[in-house]
This record gives sequence, structure tokens and C-alpha cells, in this order.
Amino acid sequence: MIAYYKLIDMLNRKGMKKIDLQNAIGCSPVTMASISKNRPVNLTTIDSICKVLNCQPGDILEYIPDDKTTK
Repeated sequence: MIAYYKLIDMLNRKGMKKIDLQNAIGCSPVTMASISKNRPVNLTTIDSICKVLNCQPGDILEYIPDDKTTK
């Protein structure tokens, strides 16, 4: 699973709200809802977020392995 809690933390540190980011990158409310629910988003969206926040993808998202072990 990809978790976006780092993005929310970064927004808080920068004094931004999710709506500010939404407006800055020009995404839909559905996309912001997907991020809030740790659902997949397009890499173009991640690229836009990184440009606006001047950061790397690892600064805004984290991979969390599922409980299932893959072979």
C-alpha cells in the first residue's frame, strides 16, 4: 500500500490545506479524496505535487507492505 501521510505532514508544516494543493496542481476533488484515503493516483499527479512542494516522491509518500507475503 502507498500511504500519503507524509504529504499531509508536509502540507501542515508549510501552512497549506489540501484545497490549496488541489488548486496549485489543478487536480479534481476526487483526486484529493483518493490521496486522503491512500488510494492510487496518477504519477503525473505525484509529479505535479513534487514540483509545487519542491520535494521528492519519498518526501510525500511511503510504501507499506501488505501483511501477505509474496513468493
